[in-house]
Order: sequence, then structure tokens, then C-alpha cells
Amino acid sequence: MRPLLHLMEERFIRASGPGGQNVNKVSTAVQLTYKAAEDPRLTPADRQRLARQAGHLIDHAGTVHIEARTQRTQSANRREARERLQALLEACRHVPKARTPTRPSLGSKRRRLDSKTRRGQTKQLRRAPRSDDG
Repeated sequence: MRPLLHLMEERFIRASGPGGQNVNKVSTAVQLTYKAAEDPRLTPADRQRLARQAGHLIDHAGTVHIEARTQRTQSANRREARERLQALLEACRHVPKARTPTRPSLGSKRRRLDSKTRRGQTKQLRRAPRSDDG
């Protein structure tokens, strides 16, 4: 799912890191904000999943904040930020499969108890013999 452009805002800032002499002159890092709370395509369940998956990237108003500063060029950082936003939006649209609880089979219960019994017998054999004469 592609983000709606009118809900997205990009600001360019100076970034430390790779870039040589340009690092002090050119604003290559991008701060991307996306108003997910205003996106009509997201259902309330999608918004909840987005808030859980985005973690610290989303604020209480439902705005996603992504910062990309690893690339040397503004266009590469812009592309990286948009790709990260798109991946986040696609992940929130994925509805997790409901888990159906199951019970352990009778055979698995028996095997578990048999292994516990064997383990207990092994430990019993390792103990020092008890002296019953008081």
C-alpha cells in the first residue's frame, strides 16, 4: 500500500556521517512524517497494528516519524525513508492468523511423563546410599 502524498511531509536536515566535505554544507538527511490517523484507507484495526509495530516511531496523535540519514545523497535518503514507511504500512495491513488452541495428545503426555520418570531414576542412582542405622 502506497502512502497518500498529501498526508506525507518531508524535511531535509544536515546529517553527520558519510558525505565528505558536503556533510557540513548539504542537507541530505530526511525527516519524513506521515499522518496515519488521517489516512482513510486504514481501518481502526490497521491503526492499532501500526501503533504496535511502529513502536517509538509513532506519536499519540497517530503521526509516523521516520528519519533516514545513512545515504550520501538526499534522493537516496528520501527513497529509503519512503520504502521504510511503505513496508510499515504493508505490515500493518497484514492480519495475523488467529491461533486455534490445541491440547497435547495422550501419547505426548505419556512420553513426557516417561522421560521425567527416567530422569528421576538417573538422579536417584547418583545419590549416595542412605544409612538407616540411627
